[in-house]
Parts: sequence; structure tokens; C-alpha cells
Amino acid sequence: MQAVLAAMAAHTILSFTGGAATHQPPLLFHLTNPTSPSSLWSSFHGVSLTLPRQFSSSAAALVSTSAPKPLTVVAATKKAVAVLKGTSSIQGVVTLSQEEDGPTTVSVKVTGLTPGKHGLHLHEYGDTTNGCISTGAHFNPKGLTHGAPEDDLRHAGDLGNVVANAEGVAEATIVDSQIPLGGPNSVVGRAFVVHELEDDLGKGGHELSLTTGNAGGRLACGVVGLTPL
Repeated sequence: MQAVLAAMAAHTILSFTGGAATHQPPLLFHLTNPTSPSSLWSSFHGVSLTLPRQFSSSAAALVSTSAPKPLTVVAATKKAVAVLKGTSSIQGVVTLSQEEDGPTTVSVKVTGLTPGKHGLHLHEYGDTTNGCISTGAHFNPKGLTHGAPEDDLRHAGDLGNVVANAEGVAEATIVDSQIPLGGPNSVVGRAFVVHELEDDLGKGGHELSLTTGNAGGRLACGVVGLTPL
């Protein structure tokens, strides 16, 4: 009777009356119609069993509720940091955080700069074996020209300028959707670079405006790495 009740809960059941001990295959049962399970048949020796009619609605209810529920995967909050170092007294820290698949918030603090504007970019490589020069060009997965952070046509790594005060300290908070901390265009392992001059945002008319923003030399850089939450 227990085998019959178990059979009502699913399309197929196994009755281990055979197996290793008897050297016989297990008995395999099938419900002929889960919504009206009035009979049960087996694939072993043609054995047929009949279920009482009063079990039909219970069996159908069991079958209808046995379907697996889909899993919902929620992306975790991610955080990262880049420690900026240069050849002089310039140093700084860039922290990044991203909630699920939303934009990335970037907090920047750099010290030791000359007062005024300095270009801030995310470069393609996290390679600092030759100083900031070996970090490559601006991170540009879409192959576009240089621009301002708010422009449609821009490098993903174009983050505009930070402004240093009279003490040489620059602080800024940037929110940007093109520099995620995960996925195929993740910025983890790439490098932030602070430049000598103001970034003209691609609008200065200089021969370098549409590639580097004519932002001059590279003063300090740091590789982006994930941190604990």
C-alpha cells in the first residue's frame, strides 16, 4: 500500500525489490495519467495495479504541487579600492562600490597635487611595471573617442577632472554606469591614473583631444582590486 501511495505523488517511482541483493532490476512504475490516476502499470513483467477512485484527486494534487520552483539569484554588493602612488609626493586612494547591477560610486582623494584641475582616467591595464606608462590607454571597450563623463560618445574610462585646492588636495565623488565591478567590462584589475593637466573633455581642438583629452603626463596611478564588504 505504501508503494501505491508513493506512486500517486509523482509520475514515476522505483520499487527496490530487486537490485544488488537479488541481481534483478528495480521495479519501475508509471502513472498513466497524473490528473486522473485510476491505474498504475509497471515495466517489469507486465504487472498492473489498480488504484481506488477516491485517491484520484489526492494524487493529482500531489503531482501538481511537486514541480520545482525557479531560483532567483541576486548579485551581491561589490567594493574595490585603488591606492595611487606617483614618482613624487603625490598619493591617494580611490574607493569603488556597486549595488547589484546599478552604477558604480567612485570616491577619490588625492594629495600633493598642484592647485587646479587634473584629468582622472581609468586605464586599460593594471600593469605598473614601468610606472604609470605601462597601464596603457584609456579603458575603451566600445572603441569610441574621448569625451566627458556625461557624453554619449566617450571612453568608459573618461571620468573628467578632479580639482585640487590650495593645499594640493583633491576630493570628488563620481557615479558612473560604465565602470562595473563585475561582468565582461569589469574594471577590476585595471588602473586609475591622475594626470598633470586639465582634461579638455575632447573639446579642446588639440590633436590629442579625442584620444587623451590633452591631459598631459601621468602623475600617479593605482590598480583596482576587490575588497571585503
